[in-house]
Amino acid sequence: MFKVYNCIATAHDLKLVGLAAFVCLLASISAIRLLRYARAAEGRMRELWLAVSAISTGFGIWATHFVAMLAFSPGIPSGYNIALTVLSLIAAILLTGVGLAVSLIKDWRHSAWIGGAIVAGGIAAMHYLGMAAFEIAGIVVWDPVLVAASIVLGAVIGAVALPVGLHGEHEGWKLGGALLLALAILSHHFTAMAAVSIIPDPTIVVSQDLPTGLLAVGVTMASLAILGLSTAGVVIDVRDHRRTERETDRMRDLADASVEGLLVCDGHTIVSANKSFSELAGAAANSLVGRKLESCFPDSAARSKLMARPNHAIETELRHRDGSMTPVELIMRPIIFAERPHHVIAVRDLKARKDAEQHIQFLAHHDALTRLPNRAFFNVRVDQEIAGLAPGRSLGVMCLDLDRFKEINDLFGHAAGDRALLSFASRVSGLLVDGQMMARLGGDEFAILLPNISGPAAAGRLAETILEALRDASDAPEVPIATSIGIALSPDDAADRQSLMSHADVALYRAKKEGRGTYRFFEAKMGAEVRDRRQLDHDLRLAISRDELWLAYQPQLDIRHGKVVGFEALVRWRSPSRGEISPGVFIPVAEETGAILQIGDWVLKEACREAASWKMPLKVAVNVSAVQLHNASFAQELHQILIETGLSAKRLEIEITETALVRDLNRTLATLRQVKALGVEIAMDDFGTGYSSLSNLRAFPFDRIKIDRSFIKQVNSNQQAATIVRAVLGLGKGLGLPVIAEGVETDEELRFLQEESCDEVQGYLLGRPASIDSFRQYTHLEAGLPPAASDKRVANG
Repeated sequence: MFKVYNCIATAHDLKLVGLAAFVCLLASISAIRLLRYARAAEGRMRELWLAVSAISTGFGIWATHFVAMLAFSPGIPSGYNIALTVLSLIAAILLTGVGLAVSLIKDWRHSAWIGGAIVAGGIAAMHYLGMAAFEIAGIVVWDPVLVAASIVLGAVIGAVALPVGLHGEHEGWKLGGALLLALAILSHHFTAMAAVSIIPDPTIVVSQDLPTGLLAVGVTMASLAILGLSTAGVVIDVRDHRRTERETDRMRDLADASVEGLLVCDGHTIVSANKSFSELAGAAANSLVGRKLESCFPDSAARSKLMARPNHAIETELRHRDGSMTPVELIMRPIIFAERPHHVIAVRDLKARKDAEQHIQFLAHHDALTRLPNRAFFNVRVDQEIAGLAPGRSLGVMCLDLDRFKEINDLFGHAAGDRALLSFASRVSGLLVDGQMMARLGGDEFAILLPNISGPAAAGRLAETILEALRDASDAPEVPIATSIGIALSPDDAADRQSLMSHADVALYRAKKEGRGTYRFFEAKMGAEVRDRRQLDHDLRLAISRDELWLAYQPQLDIRHGKVVGFEALVRWRSPSRGEISPGVFIPVAEETGAILQIGDWVLKEACREAASWKMPLKVAVNVSAVQLHNASFAQELHQILIETGLSAKRLEIEITETALVRDLNRTLATLRQVKALGVEIAMDDFGTGYSSLSNLRAFPFDRIKIDRSFIKQVNSNQQAATIVRAVLGLGKGLGLPVIAEGVETDEELRFLQEESCDEVQGYLLGRPASIDSFRQYTHLEAGLPPAASDKRVANG
């Protein structure tokens, strides 16, 4: 190192050394800039820029060498061989051109390093050819160690110079590359010069082919050429920079107007980013410029697809500044930006869409209200568990529904019903363990899957726990929640899902039938009962269209005057396959399934139509169920029936039980007031049973009280029953309400009622329910007592 320093300090003109360094730096800056233009160009322009860069760099290396040689003062005659001098220039240009070309090879990560090393080889070739052209009156002796050091030093620094100069768009990279290239040239030159020792020899004659003065002229011209190329490069660079700024500003204005993120890229390097993308990435737009795409989109496979398939949407993830990932869709299109090929990447935020898709996917498998799995999800899970059921283990399925849920909706409204469902789902699902699943099948129907249980006892314990938890719940006392549970097991009860679910449903029906608020396991005999009930429901729904229903009429007698004052219309069902079916069998089924609405409407129409055809203005009484009464349009439909049939409203009497009143007092009262406004009379049926209350008689607009048959049949054998009947008769007199006793079957019963001044009677003694044709003598002739009844009245007179 000292020898090199000593060579520079003692054997060279330092002013010319400084000039050589300046020429070298100027040439290096020009080389890096021109090489970057060559990299950005395509086709013949690329070759042209590469040639200009090679000439500029070659001349720079050559000029640096010979300016430094002019600074060298050996103190003895010297000169230059013109042929070798020109050859050294050609070698510098050619080898530099090869190195620069190699550095621009695409898709080769080591191209810039190898190219830089080749350029360093050109520096070495030029130097030693230049030294060979140097003629001096003496013998030149070389230090092999320093020669090798000069070559290695130039190769290493040159190999680093080009990767640095081509790395990024920042000016620092360009200047850094130029400084390293200049350092490679100068370090090589002066290390090699330090390797030279000259032994004067007066016998050697210097040819003077190229005098020093002429060499100085040539070097000056080369330096001017380098200066000119550098100036041209600067001018072009400034012009391109301004044009690029204008293009960038225009592009940014357009890009910022887009709601989607937009990136302009040169290869894999970001050149520009709009506001939408910077907000999406959580980074300032300026900080994104110069970064590689991989810093934003780490998925290499997605980037490869994006580059290979322009105009095709690619889904990947964008890395936010905080490290979080956002799902995005990318579409790349080629564009011309700053008069050079680039590509623009549209970035669409998919987070909202992905969230919506996930929500839709969730809703497809879950209930929207309770967030529990739905029927479809539950069915898939049951099938999976049945398929994977281990030998000796059982799979349990529970079917649950809320007891009297319809009453909750009717009394408290649907909002309260929803709260009840949510509370029920929360309480019950909180009792389950891992692996067990609760689902909402629809309405107030729920199911629980119990995989891999030991047997019925495990299912029974969970059912008891559920029932106990609901009984103990006290957070919503105004909306009491209870449930009934049906349980079926696989493989004991069924080996497939459909049968298993059906059997659990059958067991649920049995639990509800036997008192609600309990649980039952499936038994084989249940299946036949449920099938029969379902068939009955099916046949009942078709009974009207098949004309299988008919009305029987039972006369109602005014005891004081001995006249028939009306009839009660009673629906009957004559099934072709089952024969006569008792109303006690099919009416409860109709009320449970809702078929009572259709049947009740038919009964009202038929009874009113028939009564309107009678010559005598007798009343007709029709039973109305609670389901009909709670129909919001009942009064309206009743009015329409009266209009269609032409029956006077005062001839129609509807009979309702007190059970219908307690389900929704306010709604029932409103409906009955509407009915009363039509002129229709209202009777309280089966008084003395169920929820008998004096407040009901005061609150509701009744026109008549009907004593239940269970009291009448005991008036002569049970003193308490007789007392109750007397009390009701007295109550009716006190309230001004006529009282009718039903179920009169014996003379003694009729005599008791006559003695207690009952207003009207009805029963088998006076006439069994029959077709209205059997009572034509009352409906079309003058009304009077049936012969038997008349005799009894006279006999008791």
